[in-house]
Amino acid sequence: MAITAAMVKELREMTGAGMMDCKKALNETNGNMDEAVEFLRKNGQAKAEKKASRIAAEGLCMVVTKDDQTAAVVEVNSETDFVAKNATFQEFVKAVATQAVNSDAADMDAFMAEKWNEDASKTVSEALVEKVAVIGENLKIRRFEKVVAEHGCVVPYVHGGGRIGVIVDADTDVVNDTVKEAMHNIAMQIAALNPKYVSRDEVSADYIAHEKEILLAQIMNDPKESQKPEKVINGMIEGRISKELKEVCLVDQVYVKAEDGKQTVAKYLEEVSKAVGGTVKVKRFVRFETGEGLEKKQEDFAAEVAAQAGM
Repeated sequence: MAITAAMVKELREMTGAGMMDCKKALNETNGNMDEAVEFLRKNGQAKAEKKASRIAAEGLCMVVTKDDQTAAVVEVNSETDFVAKNATFQEFVKAVATQAVNSDAADMDAFMAEKWNEDASKTVSEALVEKVAVIGENLKIRRFEKVVAEHGCVVPYVHGGGRIGVIVDADTDVVNDTVKEAMHNIAMQIAALNPKYVSRDEVSADYIAHEKEILLAQIMNDPKESQKPEKVINGMIEGRISKELKEVCLVDQVYVKAEDGKQTVAKYLEEVSKAVGGTVKVKRFVRFETGEGLEKKQEDFAAEVAAQAGM
């Protein structure tokens, strides 16, 4: 398979590896992007794959609450940032979020087939088609998630004017302003540091095993580290896994507002629990980021002009 400059560029953006390293990885894997990422990681030339976090599409995320126990977050995409800032588009996204918080739909197909709350004569899908005609740009209701607290409350947070939407489901014996403020702080943490799990209990054994395999390959490809005793190598792997888990598990992260710069989210929650006289925990969270995992259309202005000129 011919390796193109565009493929090399894409792999560089995904991994942060050097151009020649990316070209070699693609040649070694016959152009398979996922295998090329693994090749670079095993050779210590790339960090964990970040494909899913690349932000490429325009639009908005919005969170709507029904009460202290119910909230929903939606992502609606547009083709351009110009439309994302349009009041008509923003009002439509809010209506979609309101639809979601009142919906019992289990998936996107069921949601799109629901009667539109603002006009029961049409479905959500038909309302979207009409809005596309009004705005004059392709729009997509990409996803939604509804959160209902079973024991505690839900707290919403929207960052960057709708770039990121977060819902925190708090498991708590006490629901008051102090708890809600704490959960708002946690939601800000989630928006900023993008954890993947609440705690290590949620991390699968397969994920750990895969990361250990990558780390072992990195060590064995290092002339110095590969010569160390097996016991030392195993210790190095465990240490690096522990460090990675501190980054991806919410309660192990350093709390963003920690005065000493060391307090973890877990310790902060213990502090809040003591202050309110009850147990305060994060049961789960939802974090949507606009365009997460989508590829943005690459505009080639010179080619566009040439095409229009018949060149």
